[in-house]
Amino acid sequence: MNINQLSKRLQRVGEFVPAGAHLADIGSDHAYLPVALLLQNKLAYAVAGEVVKGPYESAENQVVKNGLQDKIIVRLANGLDAIEPTDAINVITICGMGGALIRDILEAGRNNQRIKGNERLILQPNVGEKVLREWLTKNGYTIIEEDILEENDKIYEIIVAEKTAKSVKYSNKELLFGPVLLTRKSSVFIKKWQLEQKQREYVLQQLRKSGEKQQTKIQEFEQQVTEIKEVLAE
Repeated sequence: MNINQLSKRLQRVGEFVPAGAHLADIGSDHAYLPVALLLQNKLAYAVAGEVVKGPYESAENQVVKNGLQDKIIVRLANGLDAIEPTDAINVITICGMGGALIRDILEAGRNNQRIKGNERLILQPNVGEKVLREWLTKNGYTIIEEDILEENDKIYEIIVAEKTAKSVKYSNKELLFGPVLLTRKSSVFIKKWQLEQKQREYVLQQLRKSGEKQQTKIQEFEQQVTEIKEVLAE
């Protein structure tokens, strides 16, 4: 396989991986990303971590098929437990999961001392980007790059974070919309938030109709709709 056989989303994730990296790809999905990057000679070494036996075996097969057993280690492990100190990992990719799950994986990895804090984190949450940005900020990471793209009628965000000498404090608005994405406001970004606005307005309509005491929720959604409108109008 080659880099062009990856999904657009994973190709973009691969572009954020520095040359010569020691990569840990967690929830590796057939080890597509590390295999493609190694065939490009972009990596020195990689670990592909899988928590479920079926995907773990698929990843192993993919590595063997491409003759990369000396460069990619496939491990059956929960989250960042796939990383061993001798791996000298300096880049971690976690893609295609919810933001809350990615946050929990990172938190467990921090507690189990599987991440030292000097790694570049390249994260692609399917939903729940805000909770992930909140964790990164709380743990002293700076969001150095972001991207948003559409593939197969789905919109994906990519967040790249590193620990820097001076930690950055993000506003609630930056945590929700993405500090880098906010400065660019691409057509995909506009499309995503127009859809989010419609969705929230629909929920608001239902809450108002229900007639129950939902005032707190109504206020919460009203505030979100106002925020989205402001960002789209800027």
